[in-house]
Amino acid sequence: METANASIGQGKMMPSLGGATGWLNSPPLTAASLRGKVVLVEFWTYSCINWLRTLPYVRAWAEKYRNQGLVVIGVHTPEFEFEKNVDNIRWAAKDMRVNYPIAIDSDYAIWRAFRNNSWPALYFVDAKGQIRHQHSGEGEYEQSERTIQKLLTEAGAGGIGRELVSVDGRGAEAAADWGNLRSPETYVGYERTQNFSSPGGVLPEKRRVYAAPARLSLNHWALSDDWTVGKQATMLNKANGRIACRFHARDLHLVMGPAVRGYSVRFRILIDGQAPRAARGGDVDEQGNGKVTEQRLYQLIRQPKPIAARQFEIEFLDPGVGAYSFTFG
Repeated sequence: METANASIGQGKMMPSLGGATGWLNSPPLTAASLRGKVVLVEFWTYSCINWLRTLPYVRAWAEKYRNQGLVVIGVHTPEFEFEKNVDNIRWAAKDMRVNYPIAIDSDYAIWRAFRNNSWPALYFVDAKGQIRHQHSGEGEYEQSERTIQKLLTEAGAGGIGRELVSVDGRGAEAAADWGNLRSPETYVGYERTQNFSSPGGVLPEKRRVYAAPARLSLNHWALSDDWTVGKQATMLNKANGRIACRFHARDLHLVMGPAVRGYSVRFRILIDGQAPRAARGGDVDEQGNGKVTEQRLYQLIRQPKPIAARQFEIEFLDPGVGAYSFTFG
């Protein structure tokens, strides 16, 4: 998940955290109060698959180096409106074991101060408050940890060593199968969607009955039945509405949630017209049954090898669900 602007350069002083609209797991922190500490500032938003796959490393670094002077700060800057809800952020942090300090950046003030442009993004700050390294996106975990070790050693921490953390990402936190990943993130709201294949196209912000072609081209998607396509999310008006897409990846995820907090929506998925069985993701059973209970990313497919282009379909057995984006891994 990236945008195009250049982030703040190395060698600059760490910008203010004063734009935070709140804090979790910590009283408010300031750049001045953090002097003398090595700081890792991590920009995240809890439904982002790219961030989820970096989380095992950041979580491990926070635990391993905490007593040697490292402070990890997760700046939660939302992509979707539901990620501005503090109760959602608090739930996600607990569920995902994000125990380090969280600055809630719902107004994008810290994001702008850092001139940040992606989720995830890491900024490595030395004990003098200077940004010494920056990395956007996934990967380069060894280089990132070496940077932490270097900055802690410079700050006078002893016994740092050269050993690296060992992580085992489970579920959505597992590393992507990059060699088989041929499908890009696909937004379901009209603001950023592409490759929509239902006849007649999208009718923004108006209720409409859609139909899907029998077969979709790779990386195309379609709706069936009664939906309203909004700017960020597509909302189901009546039970038994369906979304289909054709993809090529090991994993398929869908960011979605109930329209009303506390409500749950039953669903069933198919892959090439069949129950997923061994290809099921962590949020469904072998028959493809699952339930939407929170606004979050749901892992629906994890294909066993060989990975092939497949047609995916999800049918919602109850109304009142919003779908935001497909992501793959």
